[in-house]
Amino acid sequence: MTKSRVTTLAAASLMLFSMFFGAGNLIFPPEVGANSGTNFWPAIGGFLLASVILPTLAIIAIAVSGNDVRDLASRGGWLFGLLFSVMAYLSIGAFYALPRTGATAMETAITPLTGWDGAGSSVAFNVIFFAVTLLLAWRPTTIVDTLGKFLTPALVALLFVLIAVAMVTGQRTPAAPMEDYAGHPMVTGLFEGYNTMDAISGLAFGIVVIAALRTKGFKPGKSMVRGTMLTSLFSGALLAVIYLGLAYVAQTVEGSQDYGSGAALLADSAHLTMGTVGQVAFSAIVILACLTTSVGLLTATGEFFAALVPKVKYHYWAVGFTILSLILAIQGLETVLLVAVPIITFLYPPAITLIILTVLNPRNNLRYAYRFALWTAVAWSALTVAWDPQWLSVSPGQALGVGWFVPTLIAALIGVAVDFARPVQQEPQSV
Repeated sequence: MTKSRVTTLAAASLMLFSMFFGAGNLIFPPEVGANSGTNFWPAIGGFLLASVILPTLAIIAIAVSGNDVRDLASRGGWLFGLLFSVMAYLSIGAFYALPRTGATAMETAITPLTGWDGAGSSVAFNVIFFAVTLLLAWRPTTIVDTLGKFLTPALVALLFVLIAVAMVTGQRTPAAPMEDYAGHPMVTGLFEGYNTMDAISGLAFGIVVIAALRTKGFKPGKSMVRGTMLTSLFSGALLAVIYLGLAYVAQTVEGSQDYGSGAALLADSAHLTMGTVGQVAFSAIVILACLTTSVGLLTATGEFFAALVPKVKYHYWAVGFTILSLILAIQGLETVLLVAVPIITFLYPPAITLIILTVLNPRNNLRYAYRFALWTAVAWSALTVAWDPQWLSVSPGQALGVGWFVPTLIAALIGVAVDFARPVQQEPQSV
């Protein structure tokens, strides 16, 4: 591999890291570290499974299939492909993840540092924040250079300084595990990892990585697949190191379990170890994390809808989603999260099912396995979110939120049996 290709892959890996690493990714690991206490390792293991391994597999699924998320999801039928991809992009876009970046940056970085609060301050900050986001996302072909070569190195450097100083100056003193971490630490950590929404984001970001590598000279085929897989693995490794560091730091702060959020915990840790400089550095980390993620989300969402509705160009979609995200962000983080929880709960089971099936069957020769499994995951997820009838509890793990897994596995196995009994010719993957 040439030096230029290594440089490109390094920049692409940092780009992908920055798109994944938003404010939620900064806040959730210290919460897991603090609340898990002496059950640190099983809890952080569950967190890494949902926030690192699944997103990495999502990128790999896109790479080996050679498709975007709509074509990939169409393995469950064209209707599933259309509905799932639209809902996925809206959830990581203007309905949740995008406005969350602005709202979180305001409440976590700006207000604690400056004392600015209220509607006027929120409007002023979010207008500037999303204007900068739109500016940086205006030319999607330059996203590797924008994020991978400039913004992300600054973010990573600040994170490593914060973690290193806290680890050197503080002593790890894990307390007794709190609440669910006492009885089910791995599952509890898993659901905290869910909240990052990175498995769904990975399905969306895959096509951004492919497009970015294509502009840097990677050809379709083995070269592109290898480049995309290496990018996802390097990015995932960096995410895992940062998450472990942030979770560890939380256990060096006295009374860490008394904090209401990971943001406040990290802010105090930075202030205690580095004074005012630390507080400013933490605010810079939050703003950079939110900004890099918002640029990646806006780019991915705009490109998807531009491909879905070619008559409406990318820039119109980008402007529209920016305005919508701005409006929601101004309402505050609580309003954004209120909309998000049912969407996350509904989308994750079919998303995980799609990722696993694609990695296990990249050639797409198990049509009924995909359709039976995906629609079972959708039905079970919809029932859980909308109604949650008592009879769902017959499935193992329903009380823990993973009751969909066994029915989906059974449906997949039935589909495999049908596929082997009734081999059929491949159908078009989309309308």
